[in-house]
Amino acid sequence: MNRKLCYVLGLGLALSLSSCGKKLGQFSANYFTTNPNPLEVVGEKVPARVSAKIPAKFFQKNAEVTITPTLVFAGQEVTSQPYTFKGERVRSNVPVIPYLTGGNATIPVDFKYQPEMAKSELYLDFAVTQGSRHYTLPRVKVATGVVRTADFANAATVHPALAQDAFQRIINEKYAADIMFLINQANIRAGQLNTDAMQELQREMIAANKADNRVLQEINISSYASPDGGVKLNTTLAENREKNTKDYVNRQLKKDKITEFGELTAQFTAQDWEGFQKLVAQSNIQDKELILSVLSMYKDPEQREREIRNLSNVFEQLADEILPKLRYSRITASIDVIGKSDSEIMSLFASDPSKLNVEEILYAATLTDDNDQKIRIYDTAARLYGNDYRTWNDLGMAQYINGDYDAARASFAKAATLTKNGEPQMNLGLIEMLNGNYTKANQYFGSAAGVSELGDALGVYYLKQGDNAAAVRAFGDTKSNNAALAQILTKDYSKAKSTLAAIDTPDATTYYLMAVLGARTNNESMLNTNLRQAVRLDSSLAKRAMDDLEFANYNLSKALN
Repeated sequence: MNRKLCYVLGLGLALSLSSCGKKLGQFSANYFTTNPNPLEVVGEKVPARVSAKIPAKFFQKNAEVTITPTLVFAGQEVTSQPYTFKGERVRSNVPVIPYLTGGNATIPVDFKYQPEMAKSELYLDFAVTQGSRHYTLPRVKVATGVVRTADFANAATVHPALAQDAFQRIINEKYAADIMFLINQANIRAGQLNTDAMQELQREMIAANKADNRVLQEINISSYASPDGGVKLNTTLAENREKNTKDYVNRQLKKDKITEFGELTAQFTAQDWEGFQKLVAQSNIQDKELILSVLSMYKDPEQREREIRNLSNVFEQLADEILPKLRYSRITASIDVIGKSDSEIMSLFASDPSKLNVEEILYAATLTDDNDQKIRIYDTAARLYGNDYRTWNDLGMAQYINGDYDAARASFAKAATLTKNGEPQMNLGLIEMLNGNYTKANQYFGSAAGVSELGDALGVYYLKQGDNAAAVRAFGDTKSNNAALAQILTKDYSKAKSTLAAIDTPDATTYYLMAVLGARTNNESMLNTNLRQAVRLDSSLAKRAMDDLEFANYNLSKALN
């Protein structure tokens, strides 16, 4: 080998050995980019990705570096999962950073969120191993602060599912009786006035006339003729049956001294083809399909009658079984039953709640905005009607609103033992979500399909999972702080503003979120006006605002002083 070549090889080996034995240099903050920066709360975590770009001839071939992301805040430090990469001569199953070219790496970051993290700094700590040597390098800061807006998501503000009462102040009842006529006759036979149905109809009308809480709203007479016999004859028959029935009703009203009955209406149907078709369809007549086919083929009444009479083998059966049922007048009385007034219900609850039925006592709770009073009413309802799941579910709802979550859980659990309906299931899911048991909460929500309040509960669930787009879909058109928060986090600021403006009873959080919108849309006046109102309603929000990176680019003195 010539001397020059030996020299070059020797120099290369010396440089290589020198490189391998050299201590790793200090990492620069310029090597790292953090996304996002500042960090952001997502669900109940603070995730990020740190991209490393290591320059050429920096990473020693025999070095192995473990990088530990560390968040420093409020006098404490928390660490994320360490990430390790190595030089080319290290034997281990981790990514390689070449010495001559340098390389790229991505370091995942994930912290469990704590409110104090709003004022924080993200560092990377470096532990180096080179052969038998172990040492650390100075930590490098790669991000500052955490945007914590997502932590406004609050299951405690979701209204639990109410199991509705079925109270109706006015219940309409209808009583009917038929007067049957012989073929081609319109006179009312005495026996038709003494049937059980006619006797009951008369009793109910007399009772309604005498009762303070019943009103006879209307009496209607509908008279019919069977479709056989021709249109002219049947028109006369049906009209006469209507007249005779109406005369009878008027006489009976006078006899029973019923003067208040709203309106007496009457009408007749000359040929009851609709009733005929219905009775044939319900019958066991052998050729009924053929008869129904004739009815569908011919629309002219006289042609229909001729074609059916031509079915001589079945017409006799129709004349015996079907047609007599179509010669009648029906008298229908419409009676409104008037329930207790609001004042009567509340008075009875105060004096003797046992005189209220379950619908009335559940309804009583809707007559007050005082949640403590609601608890008293629902507690009484559960004592009197403990086998009705609604009493326990709605008691739990009021306890939940009061913040008594242990009592609410017990009430919801009791309700769940009494029904398979979804309201208690959804409400138990809210309790689990409050306690951070999201898997169990989701199981309960899965058993609450169809409950109207479920969308709001699922919206908060998805916010807590960090799936903001799913939260927006779940909330739909709900007008709440939680719904607006989901829209803010998905950057639909116009929709969020509309949602917040439509909230019936805005609170401090409503105004604070509106201030966040002002900051994000560069509307300083909107920021100041709403932040000032938020702090007026909840003074603790002043401290939050001072540390809130949403407002980092604004002077808050106008809003906070």
